[in-house]
Amino acid sequence: MTDRPRRSAWPPLLLAIGLEVTATLSLRAAEGFTHPLWLIVVVLGYSGSLWLLSVVLDRGMAVGVAYGIWSAIGVVLTAVLGTVLFGELLGPVQIIGVGVIVVGVLLVELGSHTRETTEITP
Repeated sequence: MTDRPRRSAWPPLLLAIGLEVTATLSLRAAEGFTHPLWLIVVVLGYSGSLWLLSVVLDRGMAVGVAYGIWSAIGVVLTAVLGTVLFGELLGPVQIIGVGVIVVGVLLVELGSHTRETTEITP
């Protein structure tokens, strides 16, 4: 065991979310295979995002919490940016769904802090 403090999982998680959203939006921009250069961004974005997600897990964040935050924030950002970049519309029911996702992620994150782990010493 080292004396170094454990590094925060949040910076790589936020970067992983950014790469995943970029890859997903690039998939839309590729329009199938009509703009194949965007597919390079897709492959690099998803690969980098999954690698960073593994870094997050290595730094001690629970898999359910990390994946929940990663996927939910990715869905919200992709939906919002899809309206801005591609003119895709979000209807009232979809907006409510995005709100439910945000509340769900907050509850998962808050729940991860309320569970206390106790160390058993012999």
